[in-house]
Amino acid sequence: MKTLITALVATTALAGATQAQEVTFAHGSNPGNPRFVAAETWAELFTECTDGQSVNVAPSATMGDDVEMLTSATAGVINVTANSQGAMSQIVPEIALLGLPFLFEDLETAWSVLDGEVGEMLDTRAQDAGLKILGFWDNGIRHISHVSKTVPTPDDISGMKIRTPPDTMTVDIFEALGAAPAPLAFSELPTALQSGTFDGQENPLVNIYSSNIHEITPYITLTGHKYESTPVVAGLAWWSGLDDATKQCALDATQQAGEEQRQMVADQSESLVTTMEEEGVTFEEADREAYIEATRSVYDKYSEEYPDLVEALRDAASN
Repeated sequence: MKTLITALVATTALAGATQAQEVTFAHGSNPGNPRFVAAETWAELFTECTDGQSVNVAPSATMGDDVEMLTSATAGVINVTANSQGAMSQIVPEIALLGLPFLFEDLETAWSVLDGEVGEMLDTRAQDAGLKILGFWDNGIRHISHVSKTVPTPDDISGMKIRTPPDTMTVDIFEALGAAPAPLAFSELPTALQSGTFDGQENPLVNIYSSNIHEITPYITLTGHKYESTPVVAGLAWWSGLDDATKQCALDATQQAGEEQRQMVADQSESLVTTMEEEGVTFEEADREAYIEATRSVYDKYSEEYPDLVEALRDAASN
């Protein structure tokens, strides 16, 4: 009996220590990016809700790139990361389907899908891999920027050396368009563009501006070719050691900070065109129908691999 009591006391003490330690929330965004702002808000909300639990927010990829942060969360080195859909797709392949070309008409439709059964399914898959999805923030509708020209039609992109995130879906889209895509960590992108490794890249306007990529690639084509989320992910081992009240604090902080983050992305997506034009950026609208037609083969590929999920996503996105 004494041994059992000792073990119970030790277990309780360990759980308490798990919750008392400073929480590390890591992400890859720079000041001014909605993800950066939302992470600071998350920390404030979580600390208030837990009556003083401290949070160390580590921005700007100081804890590694997105893939490294996910690995660190699984290993318990960090606790939470506002990460990327591309990196997450290496752990939960189905999350890449959110980036099917031209799937979502607007941001609000994407949010509605993520906040429903699709988001729950992806969380279940993530937990199988040692991660807990606390919620989905936004990483915007993506557009193409180039060092020397706009690319209004697929013909204009033929042969283009373009950086993509580590996401098979994005690579497939640009291969279908006849470009030469190659994955690279976002933190390494400005240097790679300046060195001439790439002709351009694709990102939402918010990321392009907050990282000063528009200064290197001042020609932006508003393609709107795909959507990407920002999954907010906790290490499952850390998550499992929390009591129910603390778990709810983390979920509530993610949801509340996410509302702010999503709205910032939506607002900046509209205002940044004017801002960047004033700073010398040239914009052009893409021939959307031509791009849609050129990327139909991407749907064929993923419909063969995930027929039910692709159909469910298309249905959800159209409702």
